[in-house]
Amino acid sequence: MKRLKNTENWIIWTVIFLIFVVFLFYPLFLILLKSLKIGPSIKIDNFTRVLSGNGFVQAMKNSFEISAIASLITTFLSFIIAYTINYTNLNTAFKKIISVLAVLPMLLPTITYGFAIIYSFGKQGLFTKLLGKQLFHVYGKNGLLIGYIIYTLPISFMLINNTMKYVDKKFSIVSKIMGDSTIKTFIETVLRPLTGTFAASFIQCFFLCFTDFGIPASVGGKVEVIASVLYKEMLGSVPNLNNGAVVAVIMLLPSVISILIINYLERFNVRYNRISVMENEKNTSRDVFCGIFSVLIVLGIIAIFAVIAIVPFVKGWPYNMVFTMDNVNKVIEDSDLLLVYKNSIIVAIITSVLGTILVYGDAIVTDRSSINSKAKGVIESIASVTNTIPGMVLGISFMLAFIGTSLQNTFIIIIICNLVHFFATPYMMMKNSLSKMNLSWEKTAKLMGDSWIKTIVRIITPNALTSLLEVFSYYFINAMVTVSAVVFLAGARTMVITTKIKELQHFAKFNEIFVLSLLILFTNLLAKIVFTMLVKILERKNN
Repeated sequence: MKRLKNTENWIIWTVIFLIFVVFLFYPLFLILLKSLKIGPSIKIDNFTRVLSGNGFVQAMKNSFEISAIASLITTFLSFIIAYTINYTNLNTAFKKIISVLAVLPMLLPTITYGFAIIYSFGKQGLFTKLLGKQLFHVYGKNGLLIGYIIYTLPISFMLINNTMKYVDKKFSIVSKIMGDSTIKTFIETVLRPLTGTFAASFIQCFFLCFTDFGIPASVGGKVEVIASVLYKEMLGSVPNLNNGAVVAVIMLLPSVISILIINYLERFNVRYNRISVMENEKNTSRDVFCGIFSVLIVLGIIAIFAVIAIVPFVKGWPYNMVFTMDNVNKVIEDSDLLLVYKNSIIVAIITSVLGTILVYGDAIVTDRSSINSKAKGVIESIASVTNTIPGMVLGISFMLAFIGTSLQNTFIIIIICNLVHFFATPYMMMKNSLSKMNLSWEKTAKLMGDSWIKTIVRIITPNALTSLLEVFSYYFINAMVTVSAVVFLAGARTMVITTKIKELQHFAKFNEIFVLSLLILFTNLLAKIVFTMLVKILERKNN
């Protein structure tokens, strides 16, 4: 039985390893080789040429500057919302609404953020019309900054909020008993335990801003960032694959450093052996201030996205504000646009199914198998690597690796790219879930004569259904909104909804863009609601 068990484990491990060798390490190796190669020889001339260019240096400066400012602001705003939810006595329903609205932008592609900002604060924007003047120029640094904040707020909020839940509030009482001032108590019992999380939030937000393509594609204007330079080199009017490969390799460095720092900062997180269940101290001024501030933050986000639900339903923005369904009907009746939407749904579903299987297999091998620790460490390392690869870099590496093959411009390559791109987070979700299950289940099943596979199917899997649904949901939503990677892989026949939006941008067809964005939003909202309900049903059954 043990020999058979090990055989089954090693078969799964080998399949998983080969998948990542072919679809991760091989493409990355090719992009590195491309960045170094000029003719038959391998040199660093490509790097010298790119780094000496004024345009690239300025793009790097812009990326670092805007990403850093956006990350600081986002972390602060996320803290306010998380503090409101965890440290105030406001209505529970109110807190729930605030937390839901804070993560709402995750259900839309980042390229849509920019168009929403344009139609909100541009010369003919909603707020420009309401206020009678344009508050600021939307293209360039201003637009990028707003877009990045909206983009990273959900991730930062979830990170800080999840940590804040486990901060023991009894130390606040102890601090006051010891005579500490209100400010000192706040610093020592609220801020200090979150130091590592704040730093992690900043770095994670920085990484996301630095590597995002969707927002610069819509509101970047004449201000170039590293992502727009990479796109121009690879798919511009005069493509230069060698230069593009160099930019992609350079883009990897801050990404890798960011993840390494995040992993290092985990040791600074304060952990408590036991969390005291305590009511928050009554403080009306605090509750009112935090409540108003949080409402303003989420209302600001909703207000920006409100134009998406307004513009398509008027005859001609902003001069003819008569309600009409013509724009929506035009999209619905357009077979090409509907086909793109169907393509996205199919890609998202297949990605979710295969991604869930891949993640589950990986997590089973690393947490519920008897293979040695070195082999398990390989899988862990693969997860770390996927977490450091920007979507654009992965998309370019796939393009270079499979150009001229039967996989080029196919849905298969898009699906595989999604599987690899979004692997790290669902893998950790699944692994953490499996690690909490009773380790004696396999031993008991073995004594009853069940094989390892039978045990996994009959015992482990039913208890992991909740996590499997969460993994499926994660893959589905991200596959619907991603653009950074697939923009390099989608062809005319394999267009998905986000790449279609990028194409429509060139023709200034914003009505179609917003209708397609609404389709993405409603699809993801429906998926989120369905998956949440299924999870709750399963949890009730288990309890």
